[in-house]
Amino acid sequence: MLRGLALLLLAALAACAPLPTGQGHGALWQSSPNFDQRRPNFVILHQTTNDNAATALATLTDPQRKVSAHYLIGRDGAVMQLVDEAARAWHAGESWWGGSTDLNSASIGIELDNTGDEAFAEPQIVALLALLDELRTRYRIPAANVLAHGDIAPSRKVDPSRLFPWQRLAAHGFGLWCENSPSNAPAGFNALLGLQALGYDIAAPAAARAAFRRHFADSDADVELAPAEQALLHCLLQKKLLRELRTE
Repeated sequence: MLRGLALLLLAALAACAPLPTGQGHGALWQSSPNFDQRRPNFVILHQTTNDNAATALATLTDPQRKVSAHYLIGRDGAVMQLVDEAARAWHAGESWWGGSTDLNSASIGIELDNTGDEAFAEPQIVALLALLDELRTRYRIPAANVLAHGDIAPSRKVDPSRLFPWQRLAAHGFGLWCENSPSNAPAGFNALLGLQALGYDIAAPAAARAAFRRHFADSDADVELAPAEQALLHCLLQKKLLRELRTE
């Protein structure tokens, strides 16, 4: 009898009160302490394409623009946090990497104040490396999961530019890099499938090739990969596989 009255009371209260965020319709809310916040597994790097950090900050905090990032790093190395790391910032947009289609929900977004036509300032890169080290410590983000916006949205985005120092980041354990790749990939190597295996969306092959070159080969060309570039791609795949095996 008492159980029945309690259920009726809960139902009445549910009808009067707004549903908690994310509750299914028709479900009674009974909170549990057994949950935690999301754990990011990627870092996505962007450039603001602005002349100064103040302009970028205004854009990233404008409710009408509906774009944000977790961090903004100025040319002078000043680091501004705009969104809690546990929250989902709006920085990746429509994206794809290795089958993941919602990178916003799985990543930390970092904006670097840069026009896209200039070298990235030394204080900015120093600050970025320090921040990446913090994020790696907090979330155990795999080295291969530090990516460019252009990597995850190759048909829409080209940032950071080919002037970004990916090799330097890789030397500190952030991102993949091959110092000395072989002169040729193995016989029968399929470059397009190789790009997909690395993580790229190959629905637009030319865009995927351009994004790969921008990140790893200091170029924006979208033509077929040359033998040396195919060898580089194969080398990167081997490095990615080795890193994955070490973390298992």
